[in-house]
Amino acid sequence: MTPEENDLLCRVEGHAPMGRLMRRHWIAACLSEEIEPDGPPVKTRLLGEDLVVFRDTKGRAGVLGEFCAHRRASLLYGRNEECGLRCLYHGWKFDVEGSVLEMASEPTDSTFATRVKQKAYPTREAGGFVWCYMGAIDEMTELQAPAFAPTAQTRVSATKVRVRCNWAQVLEGQIDSAHSSTLHSSDMVPAQVDGAKATEANWLRPSTDKAPRFQVERTSYGFRYAAIRRPIMNEVTHDYIRTTVYVAPFTALIPPNNVHNVATLLTPEDDYTTMFYFIAWNGPDKPGIDPQAWRKFNVLEWGKDVDRHFNSVRTAGNLYQQDRAAMKAGNFTGIKGIPNQDTAMWESMGPISDRSQERVGVSDIAVNAFRRLMVEAASAVREGKPAIGTAEPRIPHASISSFEGVVPKATDWRTLGGGNDVPSDSGKRPAHVST
Repeated sequence: MTPEENDLLCRVEGHAPMGRLMRRHWIAACLSEEIEPDGPPVKTRLLGEDLVVFRDTKGRAGVLGEFCAHRRASLLYGRNEECGLRCLYHGWKFDVEGSVLEMASEPTDSTFATRVKQKAYPTREAGGFVWCYMGAIDEMTELQAPAFAPTAQTRVSATKVRVRCNWAQVLEGQIDSAHSSTLHSSDMVPAQVDGAKATEANWLRPSTDKAPRFQVERTSYGFRYAAIRRPIMNEVTHDYIRTTVYVAPFTALIPPNNVHNVATLLTPEDDYTTMFYFIAWNGPDKPGIDPQAWRKFNVLEWGKDVDRHFNSVRTAGNLYQQDRAAMKAGNFTGIKGIPNQDTAMWESMGPISDRSQERVGVSDIAVNAFRRLMVEAASAVREGKPAIGTAEPRIPHASISSFEGVVPKATDWRTLGGGNDVPSDSGKRPAHVST
């Protein structure tokens, strides 16, 4: 990539084309469980804007600008009372839509309140998340069920951590199936099983193949691709296929296991930091996992591995608590927890990786597909065209899914999982590339 393309891909603040693209999608502000009726507001930062999220005494969620419209004091310290958030400084009170309910410091007969509005974004809840829409209202489409919560009854378990690098580095890690055979090799262990299995200690995988073949297919919402490996059993007649799905711009659906489906969701806080959500959910054929067990498995327990602001206790300053003795004993990374291993690699590249200095290979086909797709998508928004995934026809995200399994060699991977569609600008079956 050229430095100019790298900037187009990575920059999200202000009027950057990628940020404008993201504002045309609903973006996760926080987990619903973080806010309670009449509880304290929580701070969030999205696309370079400082915001607070709160749930009023009627149970409604609101996303407001952090700084009071009056004198710019932070509403993070505000009182959540009687259907509004009250600034401590002068007592101005705002509802979830940013309307002024009270101006304690102004005369009782003043009409000033009718001329003031606190910054507020439309807010919805789905899949265990509070979502907000930060774009132009006349371009807003209604929030649809997330791909990781296809029904209202879906049980979603999620943990989160702040990653101190650009969003694209994080996203590339989520769609890069090749690295799982190396970086996560002590947690995703080869075994003679018929498909991916989850235990309390690790995930079992029916393959020792570290150099998968890739095939990529673009869709109207992003793309999906297959990583095709040799299975341990029936190698001559079967393939082990893992399909990963990218739902632009924030979501990746990771190949599932026998206990739960897996997804990742991210929200760019600014050009240099990203809030990363790691998600498990159940399904008709999977029992799922409860949130506390999920956080413990991933070594991202709240109050233990991450602080109350979701900053990790594992940092570059303490080498992510890497245990060299464990490495000598056989652990590949010496870093506990799959997301923590990823974070160490993402942050080690710097706040924004200089992709013009890379030497990419055939294992990077999916990553390159992501880069081409999103540079084109940002360029389209810059030219005044619709953001990716917002034009009709739109495939419901609830119909999209990833896949993993050992299948006969003649199987077309495009028939596995869900989410195959025809882009609205072609009328043809999407092209694919392979190696």
